[in-house]
Amino acid sequence: MDKAQVEALEKKHQALHARIDTEEHRVHPDEVLIHRLKKEKLRIKDAMVGH
Repeated sequence: MDKAQVEALEKKHQALHARIDTEEHRVHPDEVLIHRLKKEKLRIKDAMVGH
């Protein structure tokens, strides 16, 4: 995996973190959405660590 791919994954990871944070602080957070976003964030982190 080259540097550009890692950087792209890092940006996606950061964006997901921001979306999760925003959703968690809503008056009525969507728990299903939060769970899905966290799984995607973990998948991206695993991809970054694995390469």
